Amino acid sequence: MDSPVRVRYARVEDSAEMARVNVRSWLETYRGVMADHVLDDPGLLAARERFWTAMLSDERYRANRVAVAERNSEVIGIAMAGPPQSPGAEWGTHLYVLYVVAAEYGTGIGAALLDTVVGPDDSAALWVADPNPRAQAFYRKHGFVADGTVNVEDGVREIRMVRISSGKPRRS
Repeated sequence: MDSPVRVRYARVEDSAEMARVNVRSWLETYRGVMADHVLDDPGLLAARERFWTAMLSDERYRANRVAVAERNSEVIGIAMAGPPQSPGAEWGTHLYVLYVVAAEYGTGIGAALLDTVVGPDDSAALWVADPNPRAQAFYRKHGFVADGTVNVEDGVREIRMVRISSGKPRRS
């Protein structure tokens, strides 16, 4: 971990590596939270690669900001934020994805990715698995608070966390 980390905006050619980090992070974080049949699906990696290819190439997702963190040219973290899905939301950005491989926890990569796709002063919201105390503590450290909204999707309980800023919204 002595080599420097580079955070940059993602390109479509990053899709395979982003899928690898996405699946690895799910396996490291969500075993026991997410259904085993989802995590153990032999098609999961290919499905995530299709997802990332679409996010980076489909015109419908052009407003999203997608970033990767690399160490020694290997992708070790991914993040994606974009417009909120709920019209009239108090926040201008929704953080949809932020994953860092477990070996890199505590190195500042998550914060760098967050600041790249959301920005430290932007109003934003996100859904985080519950329980996931490490992630929830990370988001609290970055100004997010649980707003009491809970969602259960595919058996996974999630809480919404929001950060309302008095600053001006970020321009893409």
